[in-house]
Amino acid sequence: MKTKSSNGGGLAKSLDGATKSVTMREVAQAAGVSVKTVSNVVNDYEHVSEATRRKVNTAIEKLGYVVNVSARNLRLGQTGVISLVIPDLQLPYFAQLSSLVIGEAKKLGLHVIVEPTLYSREGEIDALHGSRQNLFDGVIFSPLELGQEDVDQLKVDYPLVLIGERIFTNTVDHVATENVEGAKRATSYLIQSGCRRVAVLGVHPGEKVGSAGLRFQGYREALEENGIEFDERLVAPAGMWHRVDGVNAMNELLDGDARPDGVVALNDMLASGAMHAIQMRGLKVPDDISVIGFDNSDDSQYLSPPLSSIAPGLEAVARLSVRVLRDRIDGKTDVLGVGPGRHVFRKVSSALVVRGSTKPLE
Repeated sequence: MKTKSSNGGGLAKSLDGATKSVTMREVAQAAGVSVKTVSNVVNDYEHVSEATRRKVNTAIEKLGYVVNVSARNLRLGQTGVISLVIPDLQLPYFAQLSSLVIGEAKKLGLHVIVEPTLYSREGEIDALHGSRQNLFDGVIFSPLELGQEDVDQLKVDYPLVLIGERIFTNTVDHVATENVEGAKRATSYLIQSGCRRVAVLGVHPGEKVGSAGLRFQGYREALEENGIEFDERLVAPAGMWHRVDGVNAMNELLDGDARPDGVVALNDMLASGAMHAIQMRGLKVPDDISVIGFDNSDDSQYLSPPLSSIAPGLEAVARLSVRVLRDRIDGKTDVLGVGPGRHVFRKVSSALVVRGSTKPLE
């Protein structure tokens, strides 16, 4: 069984395949620096020059040094575990986000517990205030049921990073995405490609803050800026955003008296269902109706035709949220350069990925 050294060492494979211990002292000697400098690099202290950091990392890679995460966490009074709280693992967006967060956390010596709340307000509150907080060092929280009126629920005594667009506050660190801008970009593209009756699928009536509300806002803004009159008959609500909801919403539109020639679906699952409904009616995508999704999920490129979609920058969301949480866990006060005593707010850029489900620009 493998064991880790207790003096700042790690494990490496010797030439004969046996496991041997590599110490910080050996890394320091190989890099030509002090043991303290190696420790500073390993623990990601800020005040290390890039040239020194490169030398140390080169020596670490050459020797096969592995940080003794358990010993470091014990020394710092940490568990080395963080929690990712999401609504649902079945949706591709959250499955992909979870995978990316786990990968980013691993780079920083952290393990991740993924906790789906299954669209439950009580589940989200329990994830924040339940009895499991001693199991982890911090939380990345993506709410769906809690809203702007629930800001006080975010008052916790451990590091917390908020992601998503259900709650906006300057009391916690927050990594957001371009919901308004992304939907606006998708809608404008359809109009510029020749569509004049652009429908929107997945709206939550009355919602202002949240992915559905903000994406609907972007849709409305794009219509206005392109001189297209808003038509309530082209709005298809959907409480959930699964494929079957896309099928049902699209069928309602096709049965109505304002058949669309373009569709902005508020996520890729809705778009996939919409494409299925269109094709089952004997219509073609994009010849008869163009379709754009949102989230650029892994499955989108394998649909027939491949789905055009808004890529929300999930890689950056995962990287930033894990980095900010790691810094807060380590007690850093100046995170991402925002200054001591202030909280991070970053909005990650989105991009339109054009595939075969939409016509080319005219």
